[in-house]
Amino acid sequence: MLDRAEIERLVRGAGYDAETRLAVGVSLPSGPPVHVAQGEGPNATPFDAESVAYTGSLAKQVTGACAVALARDGRLDVDAPIAEWLPELPSWSRQVRIRHLIHHTAGLPATETVWAQMQRAGECDWTSAGVVAALSMMPELEHEPGRVYAYSSVGYVCLGRIVERSSGRGLDDLARALLFEPLGMGSTRFWSGPEPCPPNAAALPQSLRPAPLSVGDGGLWASVHDLLLWNAGLLGDALGISDTLHARGSLDDGSPLDYAWGVRVYRAGGLIVQSHGGSWNGATAKLVRLPDRRASFAALALDSSVERMIALSSALQDELQS
Repeated sequence: MLDRAEIERLVRGAGYDAETRLAVGVSLPSGPPVHVAQGEGPNATPFDAESVAYTGSLAKQVTGACAVALARDGRLDVDAPIAEWLPELPSWSRQVRIRHLIHHTAGLPATETVWAQMQRAGECDWTSAGVVAALSMMPELEHEPGRVYAYSSVGYVCLGRIVERSSGRGLDDLARALLFEPLGMGSTRFWSGPEPCPPNAAALPQSLRPAPLSVGDGGLWASVHDLLLWNAGLLGDALGISDTLHARGSLDDGSPLDYAWGVRVYRAGGLIVQSHGGSWNGATAKLVRLPDRRASFAALALDSSVERMIALSSALQDELQS
């Protein structure tokens, strides 16, 4: 059973030194969560389980959850073409379905291609408006929709915009009402600027640009404490969306994928794993649920090493699966 001493051993084994700002929380079938944290947050305060940090692509499952809730309530048809909600995009948007965005099969231009167009337009930060404007200048898709899986943050920016337009609310406002408040996630929010981070957060290095100011693909700031509440809510289906959120997608020819609605779902060691990571310059994150064990963990680091976060999360997952 994982305790503080064992988690600290795994943190060191993953290569984190004692100065790296890092928080880890493990939720077990019984008893309170176990937290390990180190380093200093803003104003030399301890970086701990309550500290708010950038979660990167963990935002995708929150965006997916909003889409699930809207679809459940009949407010969003995921088989509709995205042109219905994003009319500013070229004619190819009539071929791309919302479901293609959800499962990364839309065939959209790559992130690097979109960012190059944004830079030509004078953008200095990664924003939702900049991404959509760049896509509006691109006459062709990279692949026919539904034929190829290609992980796409651009697609989740589009999904975030569609969720906002179909609900008539900003993504932060919608997620707060549908998800965060019911689960007691009081420090979690989507942030789109203009400052690089919300005022209650452990800031990313100011010298690292572009700033992550899009919402949908990212833009989510949260604490380990709140992320464990998120995990618990999904494991207990407190929101009534867990089955759909974790329903894996497929290509249009029926070939199965391991990507559901913003979260990977696969089997390892005979157990179901629901997992996603996130990263940006100066921040990495991981969120894993093991529904068969009623266990989960969350980790946030103000550290750019994806390799260290992968090593830590793999070690934690192995321990929970053993």
